[in-house]
Amino acid sequence: MAKNKKPKNPWPTKDAMAQIYEKNLWGGKKSEFYSGLGSHHPETIDTYIAVVTELLKDFETPPVVCDLGCGDFNVGKELVKYSKRYVAIDIVPDLINHNQKEFKADNLEFRCMDIAKDDLPLGDVAILRQVLQHLSNAEIKRVVEKLYDYKYIILTEHLPEGDFEPNK
Repeated sequence: MAKNKKPKNPWPTKDAMAQIYEKNLWGGKKSEFYSGLGSHHPETIDTYIAVVTELLKDFETPPVVCDLGCGDFNVGKELVKYSKRYVAIDIVPDLINHNQKEFKADNLEFRCMDIAKDDLPLGDVAILRQVLQHLSNAEIKRVVEKLYDYKYIILTEHLPEGDFEPNK
């Protein structure tokens, strides 16, 4: 580290994610919760939904799914019907409140939680879709340690191209 250069203190994840939705930094209409093209572009999500649907349908009995970072629920809403119980989690309270009003199913539950700090619900399958890229390395480590409690993990991430600065 260069002399006189102070280490950066990361902004709390909850505050950063709340601001993204409040200011529509990922696009979308004003007063709309929108998780960006990564959650809406058919080229990105259609194959993902098809593959995960087939995996969930392969279970002898429908699994309990924990969606750890559900965002605006545009992807998760397509998977609920293939689960015994679907627990959708996000760190932004207003987003969870919105999702609770917008999406209804007998087997669907929304929870506002910090997946790096809070105890996660029990389940058969953990889904993390483009979540870890928003966390610090310390938070990622804490999340990964909790994933051992799940029999199956569906983890997908955006892979940066070219030069990038890793999280600390």
